[in-house]
Amino acid sequence: MLKNISEYVTYTLLKLAHGTHLADAVNFFIYDTIKIFLLLSVIIFVISIIRSYFPPEKTKRILSHKKEFIGNILAALLGVVTPFCSCSAVPLFIGFVEAGVPLGVTFSFLISSPMVNEVAIVLLFGLFGWKVAAIYAGTGLLVAIIGGLVIGKLKLEKWVEEYVYEFHSGQEHEIIKQTFKERLQYAKDSTIDIVKRIWLYIIIAIGIGGFIHGYVPEDFLVRYAGPGNPFAVPIAVLLGVPLYANAAGVIPIVYALMEKGLSIGTVLAFMMAVTALSFPEMIILRKVLKLQLLAVFVGIMTVTIIAVGYLFNAIL
Repeated sequence: MLKNISEYVTYTLLKLAHGTHLADAVNFFIYDTIKIFLLLSVIIFVISIIRSYFPPEKTKRILSHKKEFIGNILAALLGVVTPFCSCSAVPLFIGFVEAGVPLGVTFSFLISSPMVNEVAIVLLFGLFGWKVAAIYAGTGLLVAIIGGLVIGKLKLEKWVEEYVYEFHSGQEHEIIKQTFKERLQYAKDSTIDIVKRIWLYIIIAIGIGGFIHGYVPEDFLVRYAGPGNPFAVPIAVLLGVPLYANAAGVIPIVYALMEKGLSIGTVLAFMMAVTALSFPEMIILRKVLKLQLLAVFVGIMTVTIIAVGYLFNAIL
């Protein structure tokens, strides 16, 4: 249905010619704008209802383990089984911080949730076998755990936007006692409030993704990060940053790249950059992170992903 709407607007209302760069970009933009805002609204609404039943102390108790790295591991594993993408990063971040979950543990979740998911694992298993699927899942979790640990050790809470700590502060106890109708109203208000704060960032992010989708040639990555290039891994990471897709959505690109002869480490680095380090996602995260923390996050992720790429190129 969404596809039909986007095609109707692109080709019937706007009268753009099929197969042109502009038509592809506009069609992508319309489709993803509708899809992401629907997903985002549903996700925030559901999260808000769930949060109304569970006091923040419970979440904090589960993820705030005495041994901090245990919390990072639990958060990374939780991210694998939750169907969230970068568009849901802001409401999740607010919820975790509000619950008192340590910042480093929160980042372990935010890294693993878009980077590793069960759909991508199944697709990789079907296309490439269990070894590649296991490598993808294992390295994704490792990046999430290490990234969260490093950020936690640096104590960077001061570089989170102040409004995040104040967001609906002190309302949890009232919410627990509410009727289901009141919970629905609370969820509705939360959804409207958060979407109003971040809608422009999401539109900009989707616009970037639409431009890349419509105008960047399919063989662009192969041309600059192909076999034999010692700098293939960092180039693949840099080329993946402007893209916008979830882990499952980038699988067809990964398959095509490996068919063209790219090494497994280079392809994994590209996939991780697209899903966890994309420029559109950074635009969205900027709404809750100050530039200093965003820069630290990008730096840690870039170094870690490049290291993973070189490691697997060396051993496979």
